[in-house]
Order: sequence, then C-alpha cells, then structure tokens
Amino acid sequence: MSDAATATTDELDKYRRELTGYCYRMLGSSFEAEDAVQDTMVRAWKAIGTFEGRSSLRSWLYRIATNVCLDALNAGNKRARPMDLTSPTPVAQAQLVKQPEITWLEPIPDGRVLPSVADPAETAVSRETVRLAFVAALQHLPPKQRAVLILREVLAWKASEVAELLDTTVASVNSALQRARATLAEQAPATSDPANPLDEEQKALLERYVAAFEGYDMKALTALLHEDATMSMPPYDLWLQGHDDIVGWMLGVGEVCSGSKLVPTVANGSPAFAQYHPDPAGGFSPWALIVLELRDGKVAGMDFFLDTERWFPLFDLPARLEA
Repeated sequence: MSDAATATTDELDKYRRELTGYCYRMLGSSFEAEDAVQDTMVRAWKAIGTFEGRSSLRSWLYRIATNVCLDALNAGNKRARPMDLTSPTPVAQAQLVKQPEITWLEPIPDGRVLPSVADPAETAVSRETVRLAFVAALQHLPPKQRAVLILREVLAWKASEVAELLDTTVASVNSALQRARATLAEQAPATSDPANPLDEEQKALLERYVAAFEGYDMKALTALLHEDATMSMPPYDLWLQGHDDIVGWMLGVGEVCSGSKLVPTVANGSPAFAQYHPDPAGGFSPWALIVLELRDGKVAGMDFFLDTERWFPLFDLPARLEA
C-alpha cells in the first residue's frame, strides 16, 4: 500500500468508532453496525478521489454510512427485545421458545462505540443513547426519522447539516424530528442511573449482586431487585417480571445457573457480567452475557444474552475459567 493510500486509510479510521456508534443506534446490531462501517470505509476509500471537500470528511462519511444503514433498514431488518414483542409470562406458564437471531437487539462493548476522550456531558449522552432500552425504542422509528433523531439529538448536528446530508429541506428535517420525538415519548424508554464512573453505592450494589448470584442466594438477590424488575434471555422470547416469577425461574429451570462465576465487563453504557457455568469436565464454561440496568440504587433489569459463541469473543472474554 502506498504512503498516500496509508494516509487516507488512517484518516478514515479516525472516525471508525463514532461511526460504529451511529450505525449501532440505527441498526440495533453490533455485527451489522461493524459491517456497515466497513462497507462505508470501503466505499469512501474507493471514492476518495471524487471527494471535493465542499463538506468535511466527517460529514461525507456520515452521508455514506447513513445510506448504507437506510439500505439495510429498507430491506426490512428490525431489532427488538423480548419485552417489545410479548407480555411478561408467569413462571408457571414459562416455556423457552427460540426466535431467529435476526429478531434480537444485540449488546455491544462500550469500547466499540463510546468516545475514548470527550467532555463529561458528551460522554453521558453517548452512554445513555446506547443503552438497550433506548436503542430498542429507536427501532420503532421509520429509518429516516431515526437518522434525523440520532443526528440532531445525539450527535448535536444542526438542522441545516442534517438536511444537506439527507438531500432534503430544513423544514422536512424539523418535521421528522418532531414526529420522532413524539413516537419516542410514547415508547418512554426507562431511565437508568448514570454509571460512568460507578459511584461507591453502585460498586457496593454490584459486589452484593455478584455475591448473591454466585452464592445462589435468592433472598439476597431479590433484596437488590426492584419489585418490577425484568429478566430476559435472548434468543428466547420469554421474559419475566417481578420477584416471584424471577425467583421461581431461578429455582426451577434456571437452577442450572447455580455455582456460576461472574466476570465484570461493560456493555451498552451499563454494568455487565460474563457468566461462566460449572463444566462437568472441570472449570467453568461460558453461559451468558448479563447486562444490568440500574435505577434508584437497585437492579431494574437483567438481560441474559445466551449466544456466548458470538458475545464472548466480541467482548474479549476468556473462552473458559479454570477451577
């Protein structure tokens, strides 16, 4: 590769992380977001000779990335959480029904989408807008409204800049933003406590959570959960709500989780854990990526992502733990 080509690639790569965050919010899939960014980079590299500099390189890349995402969304891809598709199931009626992988909203490591250096206000917005509940709410918006809302509300672009990117008018952008805000207000994604960095109370809460989970102490665990706490297990469509049903599951079918070990990580701007299950052959093997939602000093939600062959490598987690 020539020096000029290397310089061009390096210049484009400076925007990879923020573009991944943008595409993730648009698509709701960590893998589709990275594919979209890679497609964007390839298209940009091939077309760099035609870039006239009338807009910034960043704006040009966002235009390409937006088109890539809109093409994917117009093909019918839409992601959701189990709670977006069904009502909670009483534990007595609970059955594990697996849905196709394309259905589910996917977790993503913070390091792939959040800025490494930014002012605290920007960081707070970035973390809040990659939370699972927020990204799930975005999936209810038509593709162009979704792009407008993210560009205006999350990335703080001017209406004129968004209009230029989408080849439309400022009035059209403002109208789309108003409709998107109204839809998002109807979805009302639950808020969560800021967790960057964790305060002492949050650290203590997570330490108690690990102790209760690893000790399989349901009394201690429920003391940490909101009364309306939720629990989901993609790729299964089942989700549970409330102490009785969560504990009933954990002491029934979920009893298989007894004896697990938890390794801390972060996902979607939230605390998360890699769960390792006792392996009959010795040590511990991957079982789930657990993403927690914290609210008012307690755990409001537990999402167990069970497809560990996909998630553990993405999060750079060990393939197994020794005894």
